[in-house]
Amino acid sequence: MATRHQARTAVVGLLYAYDLGNENIATFSDEILEEGKIRNKQREFSNALFEGTIENLEMIDAQIEEHLKDWDYNSIGKVEKAIMRLGAYEILVAKTDKAIIINEAVELAKTLADEKSPQFINGVLDALGEKKDV
Repeated sequence: MATRHQARTAVVGLLYAYDLGNENIATFSDEILEEGKIRNKQREFSNALFEGTIENLEMIDAQIEEHLKDWDYNSIGKVEKAIMRLGAYEILVAKTDKAIIINEAVELAKTLADEKSPQFINGVLDALGEKKDV
């Protein structure tokens, strides 16, 4: 059985593909999740995260952009964007515990992005979470 971390990893891949212009990726999500052996409750979890992030993308992007310091949102790598979008969705919309989500995002960044990404993503999501706590 797949873990939530594996499910989130698959969602980052789906969000990455979506950001590359493959807006029909949702029609292939079940096949992609099956390839990753993400089934049953974890597939439902993955689909809910992906769909929720896409449905709230405009708000999520605005919130992320608001918390960037000395960065142009358009210059951020697509993998980093996908990780931050997922994290922002879980913190702001799904109301998942901020510490859990930041830890997950940092772990995803360590695996999927470059060496400076974990610290960058941590900072942005932490700032997002602080705003939510107010």
